[in-house]
Amino acid sequence: MKHLISRRNFLKAAGVTTAAAAMAVGAPAASACWTGEKSEVTILYTNDVHTYIDKQAPELTYAAIAALKQSYQNAGKKVLLVDAGDHVQGTAYGSMDQGASIIELMNAAGYDAATPGNHEFDYGMDRAKELMRDADFPYLSCNWVDLRTNLRVLPEIKVFVRGGVRIAFVGITTPETFTKSTPAYFMNKAQTKYIYDILGGEDGQKLYSAVQKAVDKAKCLADVVIGLGHLGVDPSSSPWTSEEVIAHTTGFDAFIDGHSHTVMENKQVADASGRLVTLTQTGSYFKNIGCMTINPESAVGTITTTLISTYEGADPVVDAIAKEWVADVDDMLGEEIAVGDGEFYISDAETGKRRIRSAETNLGDFVADGIYTYFNEVEQLHCDIAIMNGGGIRSDEDAGYWTFKTCKQVSPFGNVACLMSVTGKQIQDALEFGARFAGAEGKENGGFLQVAGATYEIHTDIPNTVQTDDKNVWIGSATGTPRVQNVKIYDRANGTYVPLDENKTYALAGMNYTLRNLGDGFAMFDGAELIKDYVSEDYLVMSTYAMTFGGVDAEGLPHLSSANSVLAEYPGYLLDYENPYGAGRISIL
Repeated sequence: MKHLISRRNFLKAAGVTTAAAAMAVGAPAASACWTGEKSEVTILYTNDVHTYIDKQAPELTYAAIAALKQSYQNAGKKVLLVDAGDHVQGTAYGSMDQGASIIELMNAAGYDAATPGNHEFDYGMDRAKELMRDADFPYLSCNWVDLRTNLRVLPEIKVFVRGGVRIAFVGITTPETFTKSTPAYFMNKAQTKYIYDILGGEDGQKLYSAVQKAVDKAKCLADVVIGLGHLGVDPSSSPWTSEEVIAHTTGFDAFIDGHSHTVMENKQVADASGRLVTLTQTGSYFKNIGCMTINPESAVGTITTTLISTYEGADPVVDAIAKEWVADVDDMLGEEIAVGDGEFYISDAETGKRRIRSAETNLGDFVADGIYTYFNEVEQLHCDIAIMNGGGIRSDEDAGYWTFKTCKQVSPFGNVACLMSVTGKQIQDALEFGARFAGAEGKENGGFLQVAGATYEIHTDIPNTVQTDDKNVWIGSATGTPRVQNVKIYDRANGTYVPLDENKTYALAGMNYTLRNLGDGFAMFDGAELIKDYVSEDYLVMSTYAMTFGGVDAEGLPHLSSANSVLAEYPGYLLDYENPYGAGRISIL
């Protein structure tokens, strides 16, 4: 793909559909430096796009955003475009070139600033830094520090002057990045110590302090201070949510957020002084573009926000870049490899809410079975149990043709499968750690473990007593009665599930993310013996499993049903891909 050198100023304004009207909020501070006339400023914003670039108008795209920004400029308005993180990972369109085309699209669309989300680190620390250098816009983070120098890795703030108004953005990155990306990326090569930190603290004070220092600096330089954070509002992110950051600091006029995929047009949150701050987030996957308006000349000064859900215009240069890359990826991964006889879910089939991070689903079973089958049938190695973190399984799949792209959409991270010799105690610790939030209202966990070759119960009435550090990395077994009980491992020799023996050694398969790189905080496998490493990338493990199914039709394509799985030949093995909630391997009591 050719690198874009310049953009054409093009396209007239088109129809805009907005989600709802925004509310007026408190006035920005008066400028001590500017005495001239001030004019209205528009800030367009996105978050958690996750590389969903294969859309067409009136759905939102980078081409639509570029055209929308240009339409404001053509109308004589002062405009900025910013992003609150998680834009280089999510689909095959991001992972196939490790985010390069996404940065090219954002450059072409005219972004002015961004903050890194946790998924900006999914291709490794070196690649994250390379992508940020390739961006034509600055990345901001006040709490990502290099522990070797005690200096911030990125600028903490960026000040823009638009229409006589000085606007400062304060970048903030979630401390959850350690476990929701890969902790090993933040360590030295020997994985003996952290060389980077994303300041958080068990009580949030390190994060609040870093943010307050940045805000105080911004207040000296700007009229309006806006948080550009990837923090979210999920209870499981506490004490590092955007609402908590606002509540423990002073000086923000508004806060553009990401991470929790929340559609939040204009929520009023009181800061530490009691002053109301506008908090907003667009959702995810280009569901909306945010539009913030700063009006410094009104009677009190106002900041209003609205969410734009559709737009008819498209910048032709940006559109061409996206379509070329989408076509390239579709061509590379478009071969049909199987037919899904039914739907596979990460979501609850009834409510539509994301389920795979708190309970079993048929796609969770399928992906774990793929790892289990790969080692037992393809590699011809003995594997007792396979685990897969729910956060690594990304999309529902409808019935119909499956391609390599289908598998890449489900497993986009580029993690690789490995096999390790572990103790039953380590398996117990892993299941307990993954289940620590199960049953808690509003708390999901990307480390919730889907399993193959095993069953287990989660007793949600028993409190979580797993020991973790301030980064939510496992540091010790549960100190009380375990929540996870009655763990059983499938015995192929006799076709039954037998109780886990904590003193016995088992062959455990999974992705290197979980087993070797502390992904989601799984540190209990440290020191375990490696049997086989880096055998195949995640989506290829899944596609290989799909291609082993029977029921081959006239087109030569296998059909994905329980009866056609090679595992159906394992006597007594729990299989039920026809049930959205899986085969009953995980019981939540």
